[in-house]
Order: sequence, then structure tokens, then C-alpha cells
Amino acid sequence: MGATFLTRVVLRDYRNIAACEVSPGPLTFLVGPNGAGKGNFLDALRFVADSLRHSVDDAFRERGGVAMVPRQGTTSASSFGLRIEFELAGCTGHFAFEIEAEGRGGYRIRREECVLSEPDGASRHYRTVDGAVRSSNIARPPVPGPGRFYLSRASLAPEFRPVHDALSRMGFYNFDPQAMRELRRSDGGDLLARDGSNLAAVLARLADRDPENLEQIRQYLAIVVDGVEGVRTRRFGSEDRLELLQRTDAANGPVPFESVSLSDGALRALGVFTALFQGAGVPEAPPVIGIEEPESVFHPSAMGALLDSLRDASASAQVFVTTHSPDLLDDKYLTADEFLAVAATNGRGSVGPIDEAGRTSLRDRLCTAGELLRMGVFLPDPKVFELEVGRTPLFDRNT
Repeated sequence: MGATFLTRVVLRDYRNIAACEVSPGPLTFLVGPNGAGKGNFLDALRFVADSLRHSVDDAFRERGGVAMVPRQGTTSASSFGLRIEFELAGCTGHFAFEIEAEGRGGYRIRREECVLSEPDGASRHYRTVDGAVRSSNIARPPVPGPGRFYLSRASLAPEFRPVHDALSRMGFYNFDPQAMRELRRSDGGDLLARDGSNLAAVLARLADRDPENLEQIRQYLAIVVDGVEGVRTRRFGSEDRLELLQRTDAANGPVPFESVSLSDGALRALGVFTALFQGAGVPEAPPVIGIEEPESVFHPSAMGALLDSLRDASASAQVFVTTHSPDLLDDKYLTADEFLAVAATNGRGSVGPIDEAGRTSLRDRLCTAGELLRMGVFLPDPKVFELEVGRTPLFDRNT
């Protein structure tokens, strides 16, 4: 059994995605053509993490402003929303919100709620409307603050702190080799940055506190980059520098190569494996890891190692991967439940399980998912195109 934090995701009018309702598993591949909405699905989850880690204002700013987030087009929306259902430390619950864009780049959080149900049947909740608390059983509900989800304030209550921390620690990655090469001041390395810029600090933390995971990273990297015998970080004052130890023709053992001399592919591959194994079993580890098109830096012969690493990582964190690579999906043991198909029609993105023909082909092992993709028949269930925004509830009925 793998790790599943997010049990259901309901999305409305986020960028090109009009509506979707999906139940991801421990390892989920988002498969579809360029521009269909694979990255937008992950970005909706990242919007939550960014907003809780920093602020809603910062999350919008990184995405080019409020107007860039609600779905655009002939039927453009002025609001968008998300509902995340989760399992956490034996509890179940959900976090949901709806945000409306206003004039001159403004916005308001129209509604927000978080409900947490404990194993003994006890329930904790809060609900806000237009920034005011309408319902709550928090002992001393804090006063809402501008530019932030109320969950940031509710996390002062011990029952909501784990929810806030888990959602804010979700990690989503699109690596920048140039940022990974630069010397950086050590930030403690608790969570790998989206662009991999604090890679050296994360590897230094693993060397001190989790050498087994560091060795797992090295072993996978050695399959992709010939001759790798070690990964280490050296401290120069308050800054960290990354080095790979590689076997050469020299008789004096492996030679250290600094990050400035490493190829983009080697750095990105190291970033992928570090994201996957950055903290299995430690409190600060991300419960969700999303990586966009990791196969782009791997030689076809290394796709098996990449797939194995994704499977291994999904034992301790829920893993999402966007891809349109048949080579990565050419494995007869991948099941239909590990896929979400993404398609777009007239600018309307849809995300859902693959259709019945595809599920049957994978279940009976008539072909691989990669072969379905090559034949152009890796398609979502037609029912996902019938989803209407009004039929996609974000909030409980009593709110």
C-alpha cells in the first residue's frame, strides 16, 4: 500500500479546467497533450500550498495576477474554487474555498471551510463568508486577516495545525539548472524549493539526518549518470556547494565535480530523485510531490529506473507526475487506477479516469499505457465532459 493524503480533488474554473472530480491514488500519472491542462491541475494544488506557506496575494502575484487564474474564454468565469478531501493521522476532512476576482486586480475569498472528523466521531470545523466567520467550534476562533486563508489563522488551534502544515508542505517541482548551480545561503533544507535552488542544503540535511535516503538518491542517479559514486555538499562560509563524486580513469579514486560543471540533465535528474526521497518518514517531509514531465531529462534506457523511483517514493508520499511520454508508460504492471487522462476541447480542459476501452486494455494486458498513447486512444471517460460547474459542489450542503 502506498501513501494517500489527497483522497478527492474537486476543481472549478481554474485556468482552462472548467470542472473536475477525481480520486487520486498513491501514484498518479496525468497524461495528455500539451496545453490540455495537466500542469494546471497541479498548479491548483500548488496555489493552496503557496497561499498557506506565504499568502494568497503572493500566490496570485506569482501567477501574473488575479485575472490570470479564473478560466478564460467565451464563457470565462469571474471566480474559481477548489475542494481537497484528505486523510491525515487517522482523521478525515476537507478544505474548500471559492475566490472571486474583482476590478483592478482585486479579489475576495467568498467562502472557505475546513472540516476535520476524528476517529472517535468528534468533528472540528470553521466556515467563513466574505472574510467573516459564520460558524466554528474552535474554542477561541481567531480574527480573520486580509490576504490570507482563514486556515492560516485557524492553525493557531492545535486541531487545525496538522492540516495547515500538511497542505503547506505539498511540493511541486519544475527544475532550473542555473538556479541549482549557484551558491546559496543555507536555508536548513527542510523542503526542496520548486526550482531546486536549495538542492545543496537539502542534500546536506539528508547527509546529517537521513543517510539511507541519500544513498537511495545516489543509487538511482548512478543508473542515469555513469560512474556516480557519491553526492555531497561542501560548506563555504554560510553557503552550500554541491558536488558529485564520479569514477574516472584516474587511479586515485572518484573525482569531485562541482555543480557548475554538471550538465543540465544530470542536475535535473538529481533534482527529481531528491524531490522524491527528500524526507521519507520525517515530520517535515511533503505529503504530496508533483513533478512536471520528469522524463524530459532521462534517456529512454533509464525510464525503468525513473518509474521504479516513482513507485518507491509513493510508499511514503503521494506522487503526481505530468507526462506525455509513451516510453515512461511502457510497463505492463501499470494499472488504470494510476492514470488520469487530460484532454481539452475548445479551450475547456477535462481531467478524469481513462475510458472503459482503455481500462479494459490495461486490465487484460492487451497493451501498455504507452501503446495506448502512441495509438492516440489514451482518452478520458466521456462522462468527464458532462461535468457542469453547478453539479460540482465545493462545500457541504449545510453551508
